[in-house]
Amino acid sequence: MPDRGFDAVVVGEPQRAFYGNQFGLTFPLFEHYGVPLWVPEVGGPIDPANEAHELIMSMFGGISKGERNRIKLRVRSSMAALAQLEGRYLGGRPPYGYRLMDAGPHPNPGKAADGKRLHRLEPDPVTAPVVQRIFAEFLGGMGLLAIAEGLTRDGILCPSAYDRGRNSHRSGVAWSKYAVRAILLNPRYTGRQVWSRQHKDEVLIDVNDVALGHMTKLRWNNPEDWIWSEQPVHEALVDEKTFGDVQALLATPGTRQEGRKPRQTPRPYIFRGLIFCGVCERRMQGSWNNGKPHYRCVFPREYAQANSVEHPRSVYVREELIVEPLDDWLATVFDPARLPETIQAMTDAQLADDHRLAAVESARQAVAECERKLASYRALVDAGSDPAVVAGWIAETEAKRKVEQMRLDQVIGSMPRRLTEKEIATMIRMLGDMRKVLRSADPQDKAEAYGRLGLRLTYDPGDKTVIAQAELGRSCTKVCPRTDSSARARTALWVMVIRSRISVMPPE
Repeated sequence: MPDRGFDAVVVGEPQRAFYGNQFGLTFPLFEHYGVPLWVPEVGGPIDPANEAHELIMSMFGGISKGERNRIKLRVRSSMAALAQLEGRYLGGRPPYGYRLMDAGPHPNPGKAADGKRLHRLEPDPVTAPVVQRIFAEFLGGMGLLAIAEGLTRDGILCPSAYDRGRNSHRSGVAWSKYAVRAILLNPRYTGRQVWSRQHKDEVLIDVNDVALGHMTKLRWNNPEDWIWSEQPVHEALVDEKTFGDVQALLATPGTRQEGRKPRQTPRPYIFRGLIFCGVCERRMQGSWNNGKPHYRCVFPREYAQANSVEHPRSVYVREELIVEPLDDWLATVFDPARLPETIQAMTDAQLADDHRLAAVESARQAVAECERKLASYRALVDAGSDPAVVAGWIAETEAKRKVEQMRLDQVIGSMPRRLTEKEIATMIRMLGDMRKVLRSADPQDKAEAYGRLGLRLTYDPGDKTVIAQAELGRSCTKVCPRTDSSARARTALWVMVIRSRISVMPPE
């Protein structure tokens, strides 16, 4: 491409640019597009026909992988020692029932100079009594769902509703038995710091295509591998005997154990993760009945019903009733004869995202208000007020300011750019001939095609229809699985929604 705006790519430190076999997977792209890749260690551009160059780059990939593993081991060992010997709070969101409070400057002089501070857990006066109530009711013989019903009936906000800033992806309509059980299983309510309850595993994205790389998954460690602080480090909400009695009850033979990890199944579900319940807006689960794939939502079995959601006992829809009308709709939308009309509709759909702009303004006002309060508190200290009293106000406001600043950065970082008609046309061409793909594809290939389209289906059990929408911009952006969330947000594109209502009435 003569108008690409650059002549070559120069990598100053290849051991930081390529990890493992990444060079072997990416360099063919440079060759394909005729872009020279310059590396100081080879004295100029890499020659694809030079075995020594390839050997050097492979060596740097191995060095990078080894150094990364050594750093990971050192960091984990250090964090384990800090949690066990000092009981230090190592980050993450506070458990329900606690809030974060300032614990003084960071002991590392360099980090302290950057303004970093330590934090500790302190009981939240609103939610701490709720945690104590849950433990007491469970020991009194109440079941998980009965406890959830009582909390919802009494108007107590569930964790995701109480802290919407960190749980905007959840509905927050009611307490669920899983939320109750998670609280009963959390050992930090005993006053001790507990670290390494989970670990990150890097697993292949596709075992049949290793070139796709790895993705990171969180997995639960065995309780005997958890790191406990030697002494209590924050105020306990329940004593250790109460916590032990609860764990014994949960582990009693015959007690139904709700696993945290989804059950793996070899059965093909074409719409896995893509279909939602139109009543409660939760993602529907795959269910195999009478030798055929179905999707179901059993909201009443998992969430308290003492709320405003009038939900049937179960919502079922058969997969085969959706596939054919959905394929017909997609083939029509992406028919070559209708592509100009589709592209124009998608271009016109890129309207200003008013709710995001409002969220940005709201977050900016919250940050400004915190900064105003901090300035007034410092003025009080200068005027002779008790520094010990004012310090608590400053710490609480500073913590709130950091949360609001993080929220502002996330909203701004996630605001995507508009696409031109040419870019939209290129994106659609990348999808290929959808008619051929959908007509001849097996279930696994169809599932991949639907994912590339950014498909979202919402089943309405009332009139037995599915609202189908293709969100192309969201599906066509690919990032490294190890990329941080802010970088992912910055690479997002405008989501262009094509929507239709499809009837899925079963045959008479």
